[in-house]
Amino acid sequence: MWKLAGYSSIPIAALIVSGFLATMHTPGPVTRSAILHFAAGLVLAVVAVEFLPDLLHQHSAWVTALGFSLGTVAMLLIRAAAEPSEIAAEQGAGIPRALLFATGVDLIIDGLMLGIGFAAGQKEGILLTVALAIELAALGIATVATLTTRQISRGKILLIIAGLALLFGVSAVAGGLPLQRLSGHAMAGVLAFGSAALLFLVTEELLIEAHEVPESPWLTATFFLGFLVLLLLELLN
Repeated sequence: MWKLAGYSSIPIAALIVSGFLATMHTPGPVTRSAILHFAAGLVLAVVAVEFLPDLLHQHSAWVTALGFSLGTVAMLLIRAAAEPSEIAAEQGAGIPRALLFATGVDLIIDGLMLGIGFAAGQKEGILLTVALAIELAALGIATVATLTTRQISRGKILLIIAGLALLFGVSAVAGGLPLQRLSGHAMAGVLAFGSAALLFLVTEELLIEAHEVPESPWLTATFFLGFLVLLLLELLN
């Protein structure tokens, strides 16, 4: 529990610090796009370098297929449930409760992914911690930018960011602890589920948001830089 709580505090700190700094000066959309590209590269590298080799080592084809399918279906259902909230948030005024609900759902999933990472192993968990910290930093900037346009006070914005950070931490610890006891086929199913969820995060969340600004070669390069950084960390370990 203490290990999960300690490592989950890193993405939490990234979310809170980025949110606080954004209340004083909100980075432009290009900067946020670069951060999202970089985070997407890191998360994809975690799946390719850590999760998939462990799955291949398990040799559990049917369990892997089942876990991956369940992960895909779960993320599609979550996306379908969250989309109406995001649309409603864009059309409303004041505190965007619908948008905050969708953001909270994303943070719960991210917390569970961190728990799955540490269930797979210490190294996997640490690398995923780094990737999620960068993702949550971008999320903090985006959330504050949205709340600022609604003329919400800085104090309320910081309270909202703190609440979202707490949601991530609780999800990581409460969801990750039961996974620590798994092994064999059960762990293969969890890894397959997590791989599908992380791939969904990259393709349907991070990169889509990153492409809200016109693409440029250097923005695209930040995605590959993120992948390369984590790959080198693995090779040098």
